[in-house]
Amino acid sequence: MEKDTLNKSYEPREVESRWYPYWKESGFFHGEDKSKQKPYSIVIPPPNVTGMLHMGHALNNTLQDVMIRFRRMQGYNTLWMPGTDHAGIATQNVVEQDLARRGQTRHDLGREKFIEKVWEWKKKYGGIILNQLEKLGCSCDWSRERFTMDEGLSRAVREVFVRLYRDELIYRGDYIVNWCPRCHTAISDLEVEFEEEKGGLWYIRYPFADGKGEVVVATTRPETMLGDTAVAVNPGDARYKDLVGKTVVLPLMDKKIPVIADDYVSIEFGTGAVKITPSCDPNDFAMAQRHDIEIVIIMDGSAVINENGGPYRGQDRYSARKNVIEDLKRGNYLVREEPYTHNVGRCYRCKTIIEPAISKQWFVKVKPLAKAATAAVVKGKTRIIPKMWEGTYYDWMDNIRDWCISRQIWWGHRIPVWYCDDCGGMTVSTDVPDGCMNCKGTSIRQDEDVLDTWFSSALWPFSTLGWPDDTDTLRTFYPTSLLVTGFDILFFWVARMMMMGLYIMKDVPFQDVYLHALVRDEQGDKMSKSKGNSIDPLLMIDKFGADAFRFTLTAFTAQGRDVRMSEERIEGYRNFVNKIWNAARFSLMHLPSGEKASSVPPKRDDYGLFDRWILDRMNRTVSEVTRHLDEYRFNEATATLYQFVWHEFCDWYLEWIKPVLYGKATEGEKEAALDALRKVLVTAVKLLHPFMPFVTEEIYQRVSLEEGSIMVSPFPVEDGALADEKAVSDVTLLQNIVTAVRNIRGEMNLAPSKKLRILALAPDEKDRALIQSALLYLNELANLESLELAGEIGEEPKQVAMGVAGSVKVYVFLEGMIDFSVEKARLEKEIAKIARDLQVVSRKLGNRDFREKASPEIVEKEEKKFHALREKNQVLEGALNRLNEWEKSGK
Repeated sequence: MEKDTLNKSYEPREVESRWYPYWKESGFFHGEDKSKQKPYSIVIPPPNVTGMLHMGHALNNTLQDVMIRFRRMQGYNTLWMPGTDHAGIATQNVVEQDLARRGQTRHDLGREKFIEKVWEWKKKYGGIILNQLEKLGCSCDWSRERFTMDEGLSRAVREVFVRLYRDELIYRGDYIVNWCPRCHTAISDLEVEFEEEKGGLWYIRYPFADGKGEVVVATTRPETMLGDTAVAVNPGDARYKDLVGKTVVLPLMDKKIPVIADDYVSIEFGTGAVKITPSCDPNDFAMAQRHDIEIVIIMDGSAVINENGGPYRGQDRYSARKNVIEDLKRGNYLVREEPYTHNVGRCYRCKTIIEPAISKQWFVKVKPLAKAATAAVVKGKTRIIPKMWEGTYYDWMDNIRDWCISRQIWWGHRIPVWYCDDCGGMTVSTDVPDGCMNCKGTSIRQDEDVLDTWFSSALWPFSTLGWPDDTDTLRTFYPTSLLVTGFDILFFWVARMMMMGLYIMKDVPFQDVYLHALVRDEQGDKMSKSKGNSIDPLLMIDKFGADAFRFTLTAFTAQGRDVRMSEERIEGYRNFVNKIWNAARFSLMHLPSGEKASSVPPKRDDYGLFDRWILDRMNRTVSEVTRHLDEYRFNEATATLYQFVWHEFCDWYLEWIKPVLYGKATEGEKEAALDALRKVLVTAVKLLHPFMPFVTEEIYQRVSLEEGSIMVSPFPVEDGALADEKAVSDVTLLQNIVTAVRNIRGEMNLAPSKKLRILALAPDEKDRALIQSALLYLNELANLESLELAGEIGEEPKQVAMGVAGSVKVYVFLEGMIDFSVEKARLEKEIAKIARDLQVVSRKLGNRDFREKASPEIVEKEEKKFHALREKNQVLEGALNRLNEWEKSGK
């Protein structure tokens, strides 16, 4: 391909494969540790090493790349830090599944060999998702790629753990945690996914120990009664005020337990009396601590009943439930059973129903840390965008519970604590100790547990920049400028980074947090492989190109709203890419090259009306796009660009200047138009570059007179000297005249190729002068045979259709242009068809059943259809009425 030409059609794959290696090898993605330029940094939300690029990743990383390219062009010293997360449970599961296919378990290998296997797997597959981000066009500084278990980050993790421990913000103790019987590990509250499920509510009688009466309790989990150590009622419940302090006999276990009073008990739930199983429910556990009640553990780590479950020992929890219910019936303890819908917690990884369990775990005291993190947002040191998420953030921080950070798996950061078998002491250290810090004995063993994956992720903004060392990178780029992430990990990750950043660095980890919504299908449903509605980003890139895919994602990213995506929408923006390409091809056919292109640009007065108009519109577009990106209004930025490039530049300006380019104007007018054309096209591709990096680079290299890559060229800035209200006003009138003629063509079914005669009635002398000066252009764009201009007329002309353009009336002569009877019959037939369609849609919208059962998206679609049909009907009826009036008046 020659320097000053473009191929007939845009081939994304060829262009993308050429420019990305060039950018990467040229060092354009690299941020400087020392620079006089203002720093701008983003740390990537590290995808799991097990991950493959999905729509959520594509959206998240496209938005980050838009901002980093935008700021880079604005002259900032930019750093986009890439990396991956070791994803403890997820990665261990993948490797364990691989072993299972060979008939092995991790225990067959032992801890050390198993971890070697995981590292082998990571080396082979762990970088796939980062390579896929390159396909998307992401301009990360790949020379700095980090991994949450690389040596530097592992050192940071140990250092933070030890500091927290020494500041008495980390402790170990018996506590009730969310336990996954499948993954065999504790998981945090945030890692539990709740789903509403249909179950049962069983009413069971607990007889009093003295044989005088009974109390009936209601439970959703009868198998847990094997570990009951009390029955509780509300102290304000008059029904039970005389029962508090009495003793009941636990059915099936023949064990005496007390009746206690606690404000936590709901008077409305069940009978108002509840069984208390401290080892199987966090609220019961808290109650047991308040009342000093015995805690009996009845299940092992696989949710199988243990020796404390009497005859049910060895049964899994569901078999035990079935057998307990049968035995309660047999013993006449079961009063009744009724359907009950309640929330059930599942492990976010394997979807197994979690089991509250008591075990020794490590915790972070987060209340003191949360206080500072809340204050930072209140004071505006960190902004959360959209602002509506601030309330959710405050609410969660105010009600935060201690964070369980230990996990009973092998893959991850092993807890830096050693236990002494000689004195029972504990050594907490960043380095492997030679012996016990208490007795100096050498019989020490390290804690078996690893840290929650989110612990290392919470350090990501500063650990990736070199902390705990005081590096130039850290000094230059911390706090980072922006974090882009999904709202669904506001608590998992964002809040914890805020707490750790303020604790360690004494400053917030980022200035802005942009929370994007979920990517859903066109109907608003969540994407999933099982539903068959998921979209593979890599397939979309292969089919339509990265630029069309990226632009579609940003075009539908409105603050606070889910992104609705479909292949048809991506295809639609592929057409936009082609439109830009064709506009550039057309421009290059006329733009001078070589020495001629380097001539002195024209003075402002040399520009024609349409040049001044497009330069004004370009200038406004620069201002609007810059403002929208500064405010993270991605959809508004893309809408502004689409309107300017497709409609104002392509549909209007290129058409206005064709007569000039094809020799129907002076040489000076042509030179001015070509200068404006180049200026506008270069500015347009620069504005588009953050969204469409590949096609814009390809065009820029052929159109721009500047040397180098578009991605390091200056981003356009607003120029007040280009503002021209008069040019905008004048061209708007001319556009309205052309639009009026085109509308009449459409309404009267006149072929675009037919040349028309029109009369423009313009009472204002300035309007007449403007129209007179633009006759050449109006004739071309409206395809006119003639344009008669008048300030006033006596009698209105006959057999005309009339349109209005501001204060100008536009009359299109129809005599000899249409067969009135044929046109009348066509309109009547079209109106009848629309009437039938309107009736069908009206009936549907008037059906209460349809409105109640159909999704809001379907109802909205039908409403839009109704309004479009009604609008079309009004236009056609207007045209038919005009024909009838002409027929009656004999015009």
